[in-house]
Amino acid sequence: MARLAGYGGAVKLGTVDQTGIREWTLDYTVTVLDGRGFDDGINPHPVMGARTWGGSFRGPKEAAPMTLFASAALVLQESTTGGQNHSGSAFLTGIHETVDVDGLVEYSYDYVGTGTLTIATA
Repeated sequence: MARLAGYGGAVKLGTVDQTGIREWTLDYTVTVLDGRGFDDGINPHPVMGARTWGGSFRGPKEAAPMTLFASAALVLQESTTGGQNHSGSAFLTGIHETVDVDGLVEYSYDYVGTGTLTIATA
């Protein structure tokens, strides 16, 4: 895969582009259950469990913070020059404000997916 510059990334909630976003993260995981029985002895027998996805995004304060527990269609864009877009419905589960003496006042938001995560090539 070609290398991508992160400066082209974006976050969209519903139909609204979130301006000023500087970083986003996405964690997509599956729970691995221990399905071993007496007949397996000491050998592992992994069984795939539930899939989960969530992450965070952050940027400088430009207005009042978004609403906690708000549900929205979420689109995470890797780059405007290629890469993938990740999309699905999500709840905002955390709001964090950061104030730094030599930096911008920033908000960061945590989210958790509420359904299928779609990963489509750009």
